[in-house]
Amino acid sequence: MPDARRRRRGAKSFLTETVSRVRHAGATGKLTVRADSAFYSRRVLHTAVKLDVRFSVTARQDKRIRAALEGIDEAAWTAIPYWLSSPEVSGADVAEIGFTAFTGKDAVPLRLIVRRTRPTPGSRLALFTTWSYHAFFTNRKRADARAGSRPPPARDHRAVHRRAQERRPGAPASGHFMANAARLALAVMAHNLGRAIATLAGPDLNSATAASLRRRVFNLPGRLVRTGRRRHLRLPESWPWADAITTALTAINAIPLRC
Repeated sequence: MPDARRRRRGAKSFLTETVSRVRHAGATGKLTVRADSAFYSRRVLHTAVKLDVRFSVTARQDKRIRAALEGIDEAAWTAIPYWLSSPEVSGADVAEIGFTAFTGKDAVPLRLIVRRTRPTPGSRLALFTTWSYHAFFTNRKRADARAGSRPPPARDHRAVHRRAQERRPGAPASGHFMANAARLALAVMAHNLGRAIATLAGPDLNSATAASLRRRVFNLPGRLVRTGRRRHLRLPESWPWADAITTALTAINAIPLRC
């Protein structure tokens, strides 16, 4: 909880400085900020609107939000692919409603996009509820989606959240912008290097998660040996992803050196 309060206090200045630095670095296109519920505040959303930044911010499920979720008509839900789904029963759905965040002069009309999933059978959550809800606010423009698919903002929000969870550095450990920036930069570099390896490895690992890459590539057992005054890396020939790793290493060795 202290970390969440600290993030809320510094969220407005953090957003302002981040956007300023990105613009100063040469970015001229539309910017989109994705944040968790700790950044859901009127100051953050008003700052994003003022800076002309699109946002996707997880909503804290207070009484107003819960009432809005419970009021969504059953016909408004659209089924999306999910591992608990069956031909007879949907395991996950998505819906969208209009919602005015905050009140009075601070009111901000937004889109509230909600994803609901069935709890895992046998879990404690399944004893108390039929659905688990995840809602977020966005000011991104409405886009048409294919029938039976989740709206692009919902898909993007979920994808970014999943990728962030893979390599997230954790909550900011310092109240200083530069200390948190350095920590975040290292996490971003690690994430980008992992995605680069996955891309170079070909279709077998192209969509692998960070955990899968660690298990299949980075934690690969091997030996560094010397032969003829040269070092050689010996890897197991029977490794299931040996071809993908060889493909990635070949592509990396083909990158021209820059002096």
